[in-house]
Amino acid sequence: MGGQIEMLGQTSRETLDGAPEQRGSDSPSSQLDRWMAERLLTVLGRPAVALRLWDGRRISIGQQHGAVEVTFCLHDRGALYRLLNKPTFTFGELYTTGRLTVEGDLVRGLEIVYREILRLDRHAGPVKRFVKRLVAKRPNPNTLSQSRENIHTHYDLGNDFYKLWLDEDYTQYTCAYYPAVEATLEQAQAAKLEHVCRKLALKPGDSVAEAGGGWGGLARYMVRHYGVTVRSYNISKEQVAYARARAEREGLGEAVEYIEDDYRNMRGDYDVFVSVGMLEHVGPDNYRTLGATIDRVLKGDGRGLIHSIGRNFPGRMNEWIESYIFPGAYPPTLREMMEIFEPPGFSIVDIENLRSHYARTLTHWRARYEANLPQVREMFDEDFVRAWYLYLSGSISAFTKGQLQLFQVLFQRPACAALPPTRDHLYREQD
Repeated sequence: MGGQIEMLGQTSRETLDGAPEQRGSDSPSSQLDRWMAERLLTVLGRPAVALRLWDGRRISIGQQHGAVEVTFCLHDRGALYRLLNKPTFTFGELYTTGRLTVEGDLVRGLEIVYREILRLDRHAGPVKRFVKRLVAKRPNPNTLSQSRENIHTHYDLGNDFYKLWLDEDYTQYTCAYYPAVEATLEQAQAAKLEHVCRKLALKPGDSVAEAGGGWGGLARYMVRHYGVTVRSYNISKEQVAYARARAEREGLGEAVEYIEDDYRNMRGDYDVFVSVGMLEHVGPDNYRTLGATIDRVLKGDGRGLIHSIGRNFPGRMNEWIESYIFPGAYPPTLREMMEIFEPPGFSIVDIENLRSHYARTLTHWRARYEANLPQVREMFDEDFVRAWYLYLSGSISAFTKGQLQLFQVLFQRPACAALPPTRDHLYREQD
C-alpha cells in the first residue's frame, strides 16, 4: 500500500475539555479502511501528518515533506468515511462533535495541510478550478433581509462572550496593527485605529460615514482624537446598543450617531467613507451596489478606505466556517474589489496587505479564548466551545500560510486634494 501503518498503545489522551478521550467501539480497521485513509492523505497532497484510526493504527504517507508532527485521530469508522466526502467541510463537523481529535498542535497541523492544498490549487488547471467552485456550497445570499440574519448568527452571540477574548479598550473584532513585535493586543488595536485615521488624513470638522461599525470603537476613536463627526451604520442589534450606551457614557453622543440599518440605506453627504471588516459580509454580487452607495454619499472631493479579509485568487470561504460560523461570508480578491471602485470612477491611492498582522491578532484572541474556557462553557455547550476553538485555530493557519490576506484599500474622488503625497505621515511618532 505504500504508506506507513503502525499500531499504537491504547493509552488515553487529554482532549480540549480536559477529559480522557474515548476509543471508538467499532470493529478493528480493515485493509480497505486503511487503504481509504491513505487515499485521503493522497488527495490532500500527501501532507506530513498522520491519521490514527479507532483501533490505534497510525497511518502516514507524507514523510518526504518532513517529519510527522501532528496526528489526527478518528474515533469511529463513520468519521473516516465522512471525512472522505468533502474533507475541508466534514473535518469541522467531526472536530466539533469530538469524533476527531488532534495529537500535537492543531494550528501546526492545519498549516501543514493548508500548505499542500494551496500547492495543489496553484497547479490546478482553469477547468478544475471552475468545477471546484461550481460544486462548492454557495454562501448564503446577502440580501437586505438575509444579511441581517447572517450578521445576527455571528455577532449577536452576546457582548459578554466577545468581551472574554477581544481587546479591553475598544472591543475590536478586526485585524490589529503591530508596530512592534512585543505590542500587546490593546496596543495593536489602538495602533490599527490610528493607522486607519492617518491613512484617511482626518482633520477636525470632517464628516465620516462608516459601514459596519462593530461595537463602535473606530467611530469613538475618530471623534475623540480627530474632532470629526461620524454616522455609523450596523445591522447587529447588540453591537449598536453597546456602541450607543458607551458613546453616551463617554460624552460623545453629539458627535457620533449609531444607526441600526443596512449600508444600502445610507443617507447624507460626507467627506470620508470608511469600512473596517464589513466587506466580507457584502458578497461580490453586491459590490456594485456598495460602490453606488459610496458614490451617492461621498462629496465631490471625498476619500475613503475599505479594510477586508481577501484572497490572492477567487475562492469561497471554507464551507464549514461559512455554514456554522460566518454565514454569507466571502473574502474577495483585489480584482473582485475593483467592482466597487471602477464604476463610480474612484482612484485607488494605496493598498496594504496586513496578513501577518492578522495571524498575530488571531493568536492573541485564541490565547484569551483558551484562558476563559470555563466562562465560555457556562454560556454555551461543548460543541460550541470546540467549534470556536477550531475556527480561531484554522484562521491563524489560513493567514500564516497565505490562504487568506488582509487588504486595506485607500481610494478617493479624482478631485480630492486632502491626501498627502507620501506615506511619511503614517509612521511619524504620535503626538
